Amino acid sequence: MASDRSWKKIWEDKKLDKHDFSIAPATVTAEEIKRSCQDFTETNEKEVRILCKQDTRESRPQVFKDNDVFLLPKKNGSYYIIKGEGYVDVPDINSPVIDYHRQLDFDLESSKIGDSEMQHLDYAYANSLIRTFMEDPSLVLTIRGRKYTPRFVFRVNGFNIETQSVQTEVDAGYEGRDKIVLIEAKNSSATTEIIRQLYYPFRQWSENTNKEVIPVFFEKRIVDGENLYYIWQYKFADVNNYNSISLVKSARFRIVE
Repeated sequence: MASDRSWKKIWEDKKLDKHDFSIAPATVTAEEIKRSCQDFTETNEKEVRILCKQDTRESRPQVFKDNDVFLLPKKNGSYYIIKGEGYVDVPDINSPVIDYHRQLDFDLESSKIGDSEMQHLDYAYANSLIRTFMEDPSLVLTIRGRKYTPRFVFRVNGFNIETQSVQTEVDAGYEGRDKIVLIEAKNSSATTEIIRQLYYPFRQWSENTNKEVIPVFFEKRIVDGENLYYIWQYKFADVNNYNSISLVKSARFRIVE
């Protein structure tokens, strides 16, 4: 969680109490963060990567909550501080668990070693659960890992901002005849997530393909001692609007023999 003490010091050094966030976002660089926090001794109070990891509304530092702002990367080493909503609600899925019969006729022994989100995502894909949820049997794994975004301009809370060369990471991307599905694997049952995790890869691939690009959250949970797979499909009604996100559908599954 981002350090309250560190961000209070950064806020004071940047004199952000004098900035009118209703007119325009502020900016802060990695060098400014390092300079403000150089006298702190704890890693989580001075490491830029940790201080800028604010993936849920609740993980924002107190000064951000008090001023109703959030952080978005502008480019590597530079960030916007923007007023307004930057997160999306991820509602719990309370519909009945769907029994999904696995498509493989043999055991995936390697999938039983460890318990990572990626491992469970691969297991779900190997058994065609992702294809079934997306109603597209043509989907194949084609995207994985880190890439840098092209330059693009978008609107967020009424502000026009520009970003470029921001590093993104897609846990898995599947391409079919007509669509590309981008999966963000959640590793906790957080009820909110920063929209950036879906929007930046969505914009990146929207720039690189004419196919429909669909952002999805995936999470494995243990419920009553068994593995359940939760999936949420989102959409952006306006490709240029960060806040145009909405939930399309969701479901939870157990994979059975």
